[in-house]
Amino acid sequence: MHRAAVLLCTLFFALICAGCASAPADASGNPEVKLHGHRIKVEIAADDATREHGLMDRTSMPADHGMLFVFPDSQIRTFWMKNTLIPLDMLFFDADRKLVTLLSDVPPCQADPCATYPSTAPARYVLELNAGTAAKLGVHEGETAKFIGVPSTSQ
Repeated sequence: MHRAAVLLCTLFFALICAGCASAPADASGNPEVKLHGHRIKVEIAADDATREHGLMDRTSMPADHGMLFVFPDSQIRTFWMKNTLIPLDMLFFDADRKLVTLLSDVPPCQADPCATYPSTAPARYVLELNAGTAAKLGVHEGETAKFIGVPSTSQ
């Protein structure tokens, strides 16, 4: 009886440890960007279809949320607001996650042709937040973001 209990406890702890090794960087399993001391929950847009659709057709987004666009390389990135219904801040980061371009209060596109919004330097990541969030948090160009729970293939 004692041997069976020891075996059961060993198996239980082995399963717990295996789960710990594969757990994401944050306890909730939700990806986040830490910027200027604040954590922002993000949706990841890491493939062409998801990046193309982005935040289109949404009428709102929670205050502490955003979308992180992840690209396979660094280059000048150009975004637009076609079919995006909420104003946004666009934060362009280089491969080292340094903020290279900050565009604040970008308005939704009301009619074609829609304006385009390029980065001023090569970027690998773009973080979209509700308009005014960057100013509220005190974010400025040159800061470095930290990614938490973002899949390693996206970092």
